[in-house]
Amino acid sequence: MTKLPLSGQTALVTGGARRIGAAIVRALHTAGAKVIIHYHHSHEQATALATQLNEERAYSAFLVSADLQRGDLSAMMQQVLSYDNGLDILINNASLFYPTYLDWNETAAQAFMQVNAFAPYQLSLLAKVALEKRQGTIVNLVDIHAEKPLRDYGLYSQSKAALRQQTLSLAKEFAPHIRVNAVAPGAILWPEDKAVLTEDQKAVLLKNIPSERLGTAEEIAEAVLYLASAGYVTGVILPVEGGRLLGK
Repeated sequence: MTKLPLSGQTALVTGGARRIGAAIVRALHTAGAKVIIHYHHSHEQATALATQLNEERAYSAFLVSADLQRGDLSAMMQQVLSYDNGLDILINNASLFYPTYLDWNETAAQAFMQVNAFAPYQLSLLAKVALEKRQGTIVNLVDIHAEKPLRDYGLYSQSKAALRQQTLSLAKEFAPHIRVNAVAPGAILWPEDKAVLTEDQKAVLLKNIPSERLGTAEEIAEAVLYLASAGYVTGVILPVEGGRLLGK
């Protein structure tokens, strides 16, 4: 029987209950990893996903709930490490995304930086010793707009730029025992809630993507899986964006 590439490894995915996070969880699990699904509000989705994965392979999926903006991340990491007495893979996927235009809102500014940049940094530091013991890896989910800012999304773009720089910084700081990389998605799933687009806005966006389509959550998960298992790759920001940065 062929050994799966992540067999025997344990992975934490923040924001892992739905959308891109859930696709990453499934990809890591299919590759043989035990998965710890972090969620905040998405209890039903997280529970359903863990139940499904545990039916496929017993005791292979676990849940941890925490508010990345205001919660005790130290307590969260202690719970994570208790599941398998360690950690091999940290995927910082959870993110805030909605337009803030040019209005100054201190609460929103703090929330964007905390969830999108500071929480991944704190979790990376909290996981450092455990990851070192297993020659582990961190994969952050940044955004192509960390380099090319998105109009009306200034706070979001800035927070992802901070996470991009954090990725490069920790790749140096954590070497040689921990690899740190990032995936930079382009337009993958249509946004929800306060970021929802009109049909005209969707048409304009697709017109400017050479691939002429949205990417899929599974395509992002494939990139994350590659970086999680590529033993000689660190300090890389991997764009997955259908050529959007090229434009037409």
